[in-house]
Amino acid sequence: MGTWGKHMKSPMFKTLKETQKLNHFPGTFQLGRKDRLWRNFQKCIHMYGYKEFGFIPRTYVLPQDLKLLRQQWQHKNGEGDEKYIIKPPASARGTGIKVINRWTQLPKRMSLVVQEYIANPYLINRSKFDLRLYVLVTSFDPLRIYLYPDGLVRFASVPYSVDSKDLKDRYMHLTNYSINKLSSQYTANEDANACKGHKWTLSTLWEYMEKKGVNTKRLWKNLQELVIKTIITAESTIVPLCRENMNSRYSCYELFGVDVLLDEQLKTWLLEVNISPSLHSQSPLDEYVKGPMIQSMFNLVQFHLPKKLGRLNQGTPLCYDPRLYSTSLTKKEANKQEYFCQSISRQEYAEAILENLTGDDVRHLTKAEDELTVVGNFERIFPTSQTHRYLDFLEVRYYNRLFDAWECKYEGRRQKGIQVLQMLCQQKMHLKVAPPNVIDKNLPNSNPSAQNGTEGGDLPMTITSSALPETPVPIK
Repeated sequence: MGTWGKHMKSPMFKTLKETQKLNHFPGTFQLGRKDRLWRNFQKCIHMYGYKEFGFIPRTYVLPQDLKLLRQQWQHKNGEGDEKYIIKPPASARGTGIKVINRWTQLPKRMSLVVQEYIANPYLINRSKFDLRLYVLVTSFDPLRIYLYPDGLVRFASVPYSVDSKDLKDRYMHLTNYSINKLSSQYTANEDANACKGHKWTLSTLWEYMEKKGVNTKRLWKNLQELVIKTIITAESTIVPLCRENMNSRYSCYELFGVDVLLDEQLKTWLLEVNISPSLHSQSPLDEYVKGPMIQSMFNLVQFHLPKKLGRLNQGTPLCYDPRLYSTSLTKKEANKQEYFCQSISRQEYAEAILENLTGDDVRHLTKAEDELTVVGNFERIFPTSQTHRYLDFLEVRYYNRLFDAWECKYEGRRQKGIQVLQMLCQQKMHLKVAPPNVIDKNLPNSNPSAQNGTEGGDLPMTITSSALPETPVPIK
């Protein structure tokens, strides 16, 4: 049914059976590797400007950027006042991370990323800290992003100092739990509701900051924007890899750990993205955050039973039905997608794209509405009726436009939208699937051209006639 494991090379995803589910997408190393993450941000900064994507510290990838770093170092760092943090490109848990301020301290022949060090962090109890956000992506095309409202606040165990003589103190400059738990000054926090120790919950931090007069609602909006834009930076690379290597849209989902630093002006800075965030619970506080988060995640991604399992009737909606995840398009569906991927205004597609929903449209919209019925504690931050501006940073994709129009029309009256889908499902529209040899959306081209094909036949229903496709019973 499903596997929770490490990321694997993209071609290996082709070996997944249609009823298997894995906790990764092909190509998400574009987010998880620090060198690839920076290159993706570089591209977006070049295309859309620093104002939109300048929330990651300036980074140099060595050895390729060694000359550029040398020039910048001489320009800014002549007196040794500027600090840089060096990291292996694919490390985790603080391995190999150092803070330096002299050129002689820099390994010149190793593969490294070198980041400008945020030297003015927001401090609490004189210590710096970072935020671990939990982000769930259930689809890259269309893009669907969920953010968990609680997370972890991880403190350095030694009070912060700007003095260069303290640069080697990892317990002062690094916030990783795997490092600071070894410090003699580290204090565990056993109470999820307490502002003490060197690990807090995100909700406790908000309470603390509200008492200090901080506008935490605005800060949360800034974090949502950071998450959306971070995922967007790699979307154009990940989508083709998904099309090429995923046999079924059912196969993949991914939980990311997004690490963020606040500076003294409360600007949010992206530190890194973890594609295999630790789910170990070392304390009651960890269990308080991670337990409900994991439960909500597994409910949201909606596992089906393979038909050969169990004694259930194979017609039950608990069983996997490949028609619900078909990537084949009829000629009519392909023509519609090609038309709405043209250079037309948002007003034009928002008014027309929902007028004649195809079977493929209904399957996608039903899946998304299904997720919302079991969203649990997660919050869907993309798409919403307010996220259309982010489409300017994405390649034109039919499904993103479809969902933009759907959210604009039905976000405030979701039950009405569900009724529309219920009616179409009662007509078995969602089961009208093109034969596999007609058109397959997984072909590399973004806008499928029309080929011969007709709507699928009148297939047996596998969902209830009075509701959307049922989901597995939520985990208690």
